[in-house]
Amino acid sequence: MANVYVEARPKGRDGTPIHDYVVEDHADHELGTFKTQKEAIDWAKKNNHHPLVARVRHLNDKKIPDHWRAA
Repeated sequence: MANVYVEARPKGRDGTPIHDYVVEDHADHELGTFKTQKEAIDWAKKNNHHPLVARVRHLNDKKIPDHWRAA
């Protein structure tokens, strides 16, 4: 099972409106776009991925494991 990252868009600081959620792989390739974080997580699990979500919206460096938690 590969890790995928569920991120809010637009990427940025907390407090700005979220338009949608994107599922990306470790190389920033977009795998899907969803209206809610739950839809993105459910899709990732259904497609045999291990979804990770950012602990804090603007701290989302994929190379730093502490920025992510399992969904």
